[in-house]
Amino acid sequence: MQTIGVAIAIPEPYGSELRRLRASFGDGQANAIPSHVTLLPPTTIAAAELPEVEEHLAEVAKRNCGFVIRLRGTATFRPVSPVVFVALAEGISSCELLANDVRSGRLAQELHYPYHPHVTVAQHLDDAALDTAFTALSGYECVFDVGAFQLFIHGKDAMWRTHQEFGLAERIPELETQGPEAGSGGPVD
Repeated sequence: MQTIGVAIAIPEPYGSELRRLRASFGDGQANAIPSHVTLLPPTTIAAAELPEVEEHLAEVAKRNCGFVIRLRGTATFRPVSPVVFVALAEGISSCELLANDVRSGRLAQELHYPYHPHVTVAQHLDDAALDTAFTALSGYECVFDVGAFQLFIHGKDAMWRTHQEFGLAERIPELETQGPEAGSGGPVD
């Protein structure tokens, strides 16, 4: 049996920066878990099922276009769960659609909580440490293009490592609708 997860890895330099900050708050998982937005939570499969999972994820990638994520500020799941995270200000609906597609077919499953894309920066710490993380990153902001998602495997050493990356379909440029007054600031009275 293997434990897998599917996520959007936070690109550099932001991924390492958030991981370093997570460690500074005392979260021991910072070194084992790359900074990410979860699409499929830890899921146990038989090792022989891995090729079928990879094929499913390749099909998901073909059906979904790249998009932009903007991370901004912090939020928390307390009191339900002792988690502080950096929130998505842009890209939420794209993550939701992608996560729903990932969690179909062989990977279909019921979630314990409603899906809420985020980047964990402190988890299972005391209230003081969670408060510190919440305050320290309240002004955090970055933006990046998402062109792929990753299949992670949980190793025997408790480290999560990328097993395979799946490139998303190219994003279609937004069409500009410009009428005869484009660039004029609109009609003049």
